This record gives sequence, C-alpha cells and structure tokens, in this order.
Amino acid sequence: MPDAAPPAPSSLSTRKLRHIEACLLPESQYQHVTTGLERVPWPYCALPEANLDDVDLRTTFLGRALAAPVLIGAMTGGAEKARVINRHLATAAARLGIGMMLGSQRVMLEHPDAAPTFQVREHAPDILLVGNLGAAQFLQGYGAAQATRAVKEVGADALAIHVNPLQEALQPGGDTHWQGLTERLNSLVPHLPFPVILKEVGHGLDRATIHAVRPAGFAALDVAGAGGTSWARVEQLVHHGQVLSPDLCELGHPTADALRAARQAAPGTPLIASGGIRTGLDAARALSLGAGAVAVARPLLAPALDSADAVEAWLRTFLQDLRVALFVGGFPDVPSTRAASGSS
Repeated sequence: MPDAAPPAPSSLSTRKLRHIEACLLPESQYQHVTTGLERVPWPYCALPEANLDDVDLRTTFLGRALAAPVLIGAMTGGAEKARVINRHLATAAARLGIGMMLGSQRVMLEHPDAAPTFQVREHAPDILLVGNLGAAQFLQGYGAAQATRAVKEVGADALAIHVNPLQEALQPGGDTHWQGLTERLNSLVPHLPFPVILKEVGHGLDRATIHAVRPAGFAALDVAGAGGTSWARVEQLVHHGQVLSPDLCELGHPTADALRAARQAAPGTPLIASGGIRTGLDAARALSLGAGAVAVARPLLAPALDSADAVEAWLRTFLQDLRVALFVGGFPDVPSTRAASGSS
C-alpha cells in the first residue's frame, strides 16, 4: 500500500498549534503513573562543609560544555506561534549556557516554508542544539540525506531520532508500519557524520530496545520515561477532544525505571533523563541514577508563550533548586552525584 501524501502545510500548522494547546491541559499528563523519582532516596547532610555558591553545576555533554546538565526538551515547530516559542526558548538557553532540543522537523523537510520556525541559531549561536526526526520516517523514504538536512539547515550539533509507537497508534492516520525499523536504524546511524540520539517521547525506553539498537552506536539515549506528559493523551485530546483510551495512555516505563534499565543495558552510553522532570530535586535524583543531563519541556511551554525572560526566570529557579539539592546532599559537583551512587 503506498504511503499517504504528507499533510498540507496549513493542516500541519494547525495540528502543531493544537498540540501546544493540548499540552497545556492537565489532562495531557499521566493520571496514575509517576516518574518514580520521588522514591529515589536523596541524602541530607546537616553539616555539608561546603558553600552553596561553590557547588559546580558545569558539565560536558556530547563533547560540548554546559553551564548545567540541563537541556530544554523537544517541543514544537511548524507554526508561527511555534517560531515565537522556539525563539524564546533558544534565547533563554543562550543566556544560561544550557542546551536545547528542537521539535520534530518533518514539517520543515516536507514544507520548506516552515523552516524558519526551527531556525534559532541567530538567537543562540553557541548552545548545544539538537535536531529531531521521527524514526518511522526512515521506513518511508528518509535516509542520510534527510537526516543531514535536518541538522545542517538549522545549524544543529546533533540529531535526535524519536520513537513513539503508542502515540502513532492512537493518532488517526499515524505511522504504524514499524517492521524492519531496528535494522534500518542499525544500518543508517553509524554512517551519519554527527552524533545521533535515540529518544522516546514520554513512554520510556526499554532494555530490549536498547539492546536491539546496540549496533547503531547511538551517541546518547534520551529515556523520556512515563510520569509527565503522555503524548498518547495529547493525540486523543487533539483529535477527539477527550481521552478515549485512558488505560492505554498510562502505558510506559517510569522515568526512574527507564534510567536504571538504560544504565544497565548501555553502561557506557550517555543518558538524558526526561519525562516528568519538574524540579531541581527531580534533576538531582536523575543524575544520581546515571543521567548525564536532564531535559525539561512542558513546564517551559507556558513561559515560552510569554517571553524569553519568563523562560529564563523559571529555569533560574530550577537550577538554583538543583544547586541546593547538591549542597545539602554533600555533593560539590555533578560528577560526584553519579560516583556516590555507583553510576559513574
């Protein structure tokens, strides 16, 4: 059966806008599953023998220096409102010295007039910037040329390939032909001339998947666990105005479990913790489980609709809370959190 023609630019833009609106609703969040990070013990030291201001959040990720182990997570693109959001996010990332992941760039590859909504380098010339394409597209004609375009046309440093079978299955007309995709990724990724990240979208990477893609040699894994935004819920809210399959929408591996599984399955691969990261203490706990960086998305969406200043203000509070968590836990820097838990 031939692939369906790609949606027209106007319908894609409308869908992107409806995604933004749906993500702001409380119904877009997991209702029963939590990240599990709240159950990760965090030490408290009454005499830390350190100064709060001396706690060092600096780190490197994918060979790039970051002022803190934080990335702005993948959100949006393809509509004028998305262009404003991405500009505000990138500006805040540049001010704070952290990284940023772009939303899915399929729309800009198939409709080049959407490219400016993803092009943020003028606002953030020096940040770690990660492009983004859906894995399913690589069974529908995408290859090295499209992956390279996604990176080069926005000046990205790396590419995330996202896997989202549950979201696609609950999306009318979603991409549900996935047979052969593992082999396709394993043959494609080693030949791409930039770092490639495998990421879920909020239902969690599992140990079997990580083992299966080992030949691809992904530069990092974004576990994107359950407990935050459920993109299965988002799709049902967008297309039906309500969640029709609440039990299916709760499926996934909680973020803490996904981190542990990834650390065991790929002990030498850098990990990004995302999926329900809401506080600096969440971030600290994720680092202690072996994450090299955390990614935050949904809490930044409303501020990004306002201004870069609003995004920066939220992130400064988040980073200060992360610094306090390390301070009272007796950790002088980011590497010490992983060493203390045996995750280094």
